[in-house]
Amino acid sequence: MEFFASTFYGFFFGFALGVGCSLVVLYAIYSGGYRKALEDSLRENKPAQYLARLAQARKKLAVESQTGPIDS
Repeated sequence: MEFFASTFYGFFFGFALGVGCSLVVLYAIYSGGYRKALEDSLRENKPAQYLARLAQARKKLAVESQTGPIDS
């Protein structure tokens, strides 16, 4: 009986809480970055890096729309 209890505790604390905590950290990083990106996009005076990335993204979309999807 003691083996099963220690196995359960080990599994719960090691796997369930360990994976859960790492997922919480990943979600916090993701949501914080997303929130910061939204704040930057709503500013009146856009940062130079934002404008450079926006130009790159528009150029990439223009090239992709001209070439069309690649059929294999």
